[in-house]
Amino acid sequence: MLENKGKEKEKFSDLLKTSWVRSALKLGLVFAIIGLVILLILKILNIGSTQLFSDMKAFVAEYGLVGVFLATILAGTLVPLGSPALIVAAAVLGLHPILLIMTSTVAFTIGMMINYGLACRLGRPYLIRKMSKEKVEEIADLWSKWGWILYAIFGFIPVLPVELLSFICGTLKTRLDIFLILSFIPRLVVFTILAYFGEYVGAWMGAA
Repeated sequence: MLENKGKEKEKFSDLLKTSWVRSALKLGLVFAIIGLVILLILKILNIGSTQLFSDMKAFVAEYGLVGVFLATILAGTLVPLGSPALIVAAAVLGLHPILLIMTSTVAFTIGMMINYGLACRLGRPYLIRKMSKEKVEEIADLWSKWGWILYAIFGFIPVLPVELLSFICGTLKTRLDIFLILSFIPRLVVFTILAYFGEYVGAWMGAA
């Protein structure tokens, strides 16, 4: 039993020591700090009461869901659009949180399915073209140790590149039903938190 616990600790340690995971966490922390600073500056400038902000809200109310849907699909296919920041911004600008949550979650899942399908059809050579051979081997090694637990962890932490794991899932032809569930549910939780956080920030900024 103690031996098994030791192995689990070793696996978790291996995950945290991985260079691309450390880089993703650091980059996510930096962007989170920058985002909070920007929100504070906008609050100080009372941007929520300006005509520009009102015009932006009107535009987002008209076209926002379509834009979020398309952008979040791209964000799920390794185009670095920053879907978490997009969700917060859309909520700040007044998109209805429930519609925003469902639209973004479905769109992100579609993006992940595109990754899965491409990797499943084109195989390991395609994956190596998308990433370095070393990174592919590193991720595949982590997958062999953690499997779906790794995918769930990455899904629940917005700054971790779960998109990379979707390619691994496709290459290995993992179970599609589990893949879809673990693509949808973690992001549903994450986007719910972000959408309501954005709605709160919008009210705090006087945009409500």
